[in-house]
Amino acid sequence: MRPSTKHAVSPAGDICRLSAVELADKIRQRQLSVREVVGAFLDRIEAVNPLVNAIVSLRERADILAEADRADAHLARGGEAGSLFGLPIAIKDLALTKGLRTTFGSPIFADFVPQEDDFFVERLRKAGAIIIGKTNVPEFGLGSNTYNQVFGPTLNAFDPALTAGGSSGGAVVALALDMVPVADGSDFGGSLRNPAAYNNVYGFRPSQGLVPAGPDIDVFHAQMGVEGPMGRNVRDIALLLDEQAGYHPRAPLSHDKQGSFFEGLRTKATGGCIAWLGDLGGHLPMEPGILDLCEAALARFADASFHTEALVPDFDFEALWQAFVTLRQASSGCGLKAHYDDPEKRKLLKPEAVWEVEQAMRLTAPQVHAATVRRSSWHRTLLSLFERFDLIVLPTAQVFPFDVSSHWPREVAGRPMDSYHRWMQVSAFATLGGCPALNVPVGFDSKGRPMGMQLIGRPRGDLAVLKAGAAYEATVPWRVGAA
Repeated sequence: MRPSTKHAVSPAGDICRLSAVELADKIRQRQLSVREVVGAFLDRIEAVNPLVNAIVSLRERADILAEADRADAHLARGGEAGSLFGLPIAIKDLALTKGLRTTFGSPIFADFVPQEDDFFVERLRKAGAIIIGKTNVPEFGLGSNTYNQVFGPTLNAFDPALTAGGSSGGAVVALALDMVPVADGSDFGGSLRNPAAYNNVYGFRPSQGLVPAGPDIDVFHAQMGVEGPMGRNVRDIALLLDEQAGYHPRAPLSHDKQGSFFEGLRTKATGGCIAWLGDLGGHLPMEPGILDLCEAALARFADASFHTEALVPDFDFEALWQAFVTLRQASSGCGLKAHYDDPEKRKLLKPEAVWEVEQAMRLTAPQVHAATVRRSSWHRTLLSLFERFDLIVLPTAQVFPFDVSSHWPREVAGRPMDSYHRWMQVSAFATLGGCPALNVPVGFDSKGRPMGMQLIGRPRGDLAVLKAGAAYEATVPWRVGAA
């Protein structure tokens, strides 16, 4: 069974419903041509995308099909095929794509065409992927709600009245509605995890440094945002991550991967111990129903020999959140300051971007240092927890998908939110620890709104998290995505 969408679309055809792994295998074995695969997804985009606005800057169909024909000719000559050969992929609009418009969701960059690819995009091309366009984002990725002045909002895959989440909102909606077989995303404050939860798919934030970031003007300081994969199953995520991951000399904080994640999934998880943090003993306001869904999903782990223990770590979580806010301002706010300093460009910035810059301008060096010290203390706490537990689990978001016209929730469970991102505080714990975190779908509330929970592993324990996710996936009684 696959949950139904309220959008007036027909179910996807057989090709678009195949997993990325299956599609890549069929292309390599020449059971499907690249033209057939690409054409099927372009037809799906033509039928569905006008309703949800997930894919933007779509290339001309004739150009894409010509590239597909060249790929088929390459195979016919006996040419080698990479792991993503012939798969149509749309890249998140925060990543550079050579020769293809990249707007960052900002009118400042509405006509910007990069002359180089992001490192991971270059790797996807080398693996044989066909880049067909971009996926929609909030302006500069700020806020877990995908809307901007260039392209407008992306709507939830299940309900046109609800937000898709963000910042990888366009990517997950395209994925959930079978417009692409696999998708890339990025995550600072939950931007891979939150929209995955809001659209019933899997989203993986890798360990810090596993996927090289850049090219960028700052290759040392900005450490909390990462690139990662999203998929309709865990094997597809591993397939994409294998190509994204690995050291790059122009990203000095990156590191080599330890073998293939895809091959690593051939060995199943053998169980373990889960620390369930819930709402941190009431510290995190949660919309009613979220904890119930997550706790019911946690019970499924028992079938895979995992046992769960409720836990509230001894830590000052408010101080930790303030450290996150400070470090985000020091990176994102300072990064946007050049636009703020230009009066004409400042007029084009969304209020959240202006807030980040103006808060950054008030920071002092001792404040930033204190935030890094607090972050380091949290890292030590996590390492001590991972001596006892294999996974730390929390809900992915503190509210269900909300009205798309609301920029962000002003209160959660009766508590006012003091910033545009406070309602996603639950995502900061993995970010600050540099930990891998996988969103897994947990089901729907009585109103049909999706939710997820995040499986957090020890730093560089990415494969263990994916294995746990695969063990959980085997227990899920519905297909992910939307029908």
